[in-house]
Amino acid sequence: MSRRTSRPRRPAGPQPGSPRITPEAPCPCGLQAAYGECCGRFHAGAAAAPTCEALMRSRYSAFVVRDAAYLLRTWHPETRPPSVDFDPAMRWTGLEILDTTEGSAFHTTGTVTFRAHYTDDGRPDALHEKSRFVRHEGAWVYASAVFID
Repeated sequence: MSRRTSRPRRPAGPQPGSPRITPEAPCPCGLQAAYGECCGRFHAGAAAAPTCEALMRSRYSAFVVRDAAYLLRTWHPETRPPSVDFDPAMRWTGLEILDTTEGSAFHTTGTVTFRAHYTDDGRPDALHEKSRFVRHEGAWVYASAVFID
């Protein structure tokens, strides 16, 4: 998932107006785990995503909670924008992982095809994308994407 902008940088971490998700709340990524035990630990820097799919899920959750610092930290430096723009009218409502290739502890690249559902000013829509991930300095990072549909 990528959202680029040339606007001035915002402070690191979740942005004002972000949805309030507690560590005990269900994780936005859709797995049956609490946010603090799932994507929240990656956002906090307590652990690194072990697979491409885990990174994709945690990046989706970072869009939900508007954690620009995490998104930038997990973006490959060659394709990373200077900042991330969050549309205040957009609310992410669900994630479907459709396919994955490679992306485990034994790989250096991988892809995740997904559909991310959202509402924009209350109108439902979805983003269908195939994201490419690579290992950079030992960690999985988002490199690029191809939009589908």
